Amino acid sequence: MDKIRALTVFRRVIELGSFKDAAEDLNLSKAAISKNINELEDYLQSALINRTTRKLHITENGQLYYNQVCNILDSLQHADLSIIESSHTLKGSLKISAPMSLSLVEINPIICEFMTEHPELSIELVMNDQFVDLIEQGIDIAIRGGGELSSSSLRSRKLTDLRRILCASPEYLARSGSINHPADLAKHNCLIYSFSSSARRWVLRNNERIEEIEIPQGSYVVNNGLALKQTASLGHGIMLTPELFIKDELESQTLIEILPEWKADNHSLYLVYPYHKEQSQKVRTFINFIVKHFEH
Repeated sequence: MDKIRALTVFRRVIELGSFKDAAEDLNLSKAAISKNINELEDYLQSALINRTTRKLHITENGQLYYNQVCNILDSLQHADLSIIESSHTLKGSLKISAPMSLSLVEINPIICEFMTEHPELSIELVMNDQFVDLIEQGIDIAIRGGGELSSSSLRSRKLTDLRRILCASPEYLARSGSINHPADLAKHNCLIYSFSSSARRWVLRNNERIEEIEIPQGSYVVNNGLALKQTASLGHGIMLTPELFIKDELESQTLIEILPEWKADNHSLYLVYPYHKEQSQKVRTFINFIVKHFEH
């Protein structure tokens, strides 16, 4: 039995909850996965996983063993990295997850700069507006909006706050009438970003005054911020969006800010990564690089 391989197989089976998924992840056959788990259980003389036709269940001994196995494998990885990275030349691969619109507008150019400084590093950028499971998908670091972390195995660091504003095209405003108060929004066609945690509830503040607006069904709902911007620019309605996405449109007056005295809550961005990646020089270097960029 190859002990390191068996431990690696056991860990991925538990994390992915499937022999089949672990086989695909590790580029092994399903039979090889079963063989490694069986040999490990025979060696330990203890069941680690109970198999049923529908689901895997980790045993009490399996859970105890899994926790220790993770520590052992992470320590081995850190030991390897301490030597590999001692030359200060970043090598290998880095897998990053980020929202699609933010990636196209801001993150991808930063990654290109980072690759110029570290030409021996291979980067995979996964652009997805939905939350992804970092452990399951093998993500080294994710950029995502604020909120509670879904797992105690994750760590986070605040990156920046994005100011959000209300805006619409001059054509839409000329056709549909002026907006003098947040309550007027209920009479207008509001364009909805479906992945927002408050897609149909917009909260606006003017000093001590707070208005919470329930947005009625509009003519357009989309799960991408740039598509939302394009729709607003073509005169179809009002949107609430990060100012970062529409700087050029505001400058050219393709879009006009509405109710500038009323402020929406900022959209906070965080860097999120598995706790065992904290010691990775690649992850630390990228975090410092992107944080420095947003500080400017």
